[in-house]
Amino acid sequence: MDMRKVIGNNFARLRKEQGLTQEAVAEKSGFSQSYIGWLERGQRNPTAISLWMLAQAVNAMPADLVQPTGE
Repeated sequence: MDMRKVIGNNFARLRKEQGLTQEAVAEKSGFSQSYIGWLERGQRNPTAISLWMLAQAVNAMPADLVQPTGE
């Protein structure tokens, strides 16, 4: 299991459920839109602090980002 892919898939799902664009999440989280795109594609390995900030931007908890979904 590639945790980068798990985090990216979960983040993209949660972002879309909130009706947010990558640009809107970038503004809320302080990360660039490019970083958000890389994260959603599983090309970034976020730190614990980054997970917290990203989760806050999509009204979730960090655990929601790292929980495997069976996909």
